[in-house]
Amino acid sequence: MTQTPCARCIREIVIKRSRFIALAAPAASRAAALECVAAARAEHPQARHHCWAWVGGNSAACDDDGEPAGTAGRPLRNVIGHKGLVDVVVVVTRYFGGIKLGASGLVRAYAGAAEAVLAEVPRRVIPPLQRRVLHMGFADEQPLRHWLSGVEGAVLESLDYGEGVSAVVTLPEAVLEAFDEWCSALGIHCQSTRDESCIESSARR
Repeated sequence: MTQTPCARCIREIVIKRSRFIALAAPAASRAAALECVAAARAEHPQARHHCWAWVGGNSAACDDDGEPAGTAGRPLRNVIGHKGLVDVVVVVTRYFGGIKLGASGLVRAYAGAAEAVLAEVPRRVIPPLQRRVLHMGFADEQPLRHWLSGVEGAVLESLDYGEGVSAVVTLPEAVLEAFDEWCSALGIHCQSTRDESCIESSARR
């Protein structure tokens, strides 16, 4: 069962006088994750490090931000993976307390900060999605857009114009029967596909 945060959460731990302020937030893209990192830097300009990790549907990124390689970003990313979360960024801001922790100590500290915040972050379950490929007339495009706009999680992925219109949509499984009936009533040819890449959060589109 895949989950994603539905709100921001901040928790703080202190290890040998170093403060580790962990932020977990929804982030549907790497760009959104970097905005959270920039906000943390602006809020804590005196902090020495702002380490982060982001996990999306099919990609991930992390940064040690000056800490020894592999001691911050990777542990954060690993904790996210263990929690089964996607579309999430964790930013850990560190105020150095004057006592060096060593590489293993840093790994434990950053992982502990991620554990603390991800244990508390509000979550929602991402509903299973499926993809449909449609072949329709030009007049059907606006009705399709209108129908999709009324369904949370429905996404119009692409449109191709030729003699008619080909569209690719992603829909929650719960509305597939209703959507297929709607297409049939309008004479829209609707083809299903079990492409596993569509089993993901609509927020990633």
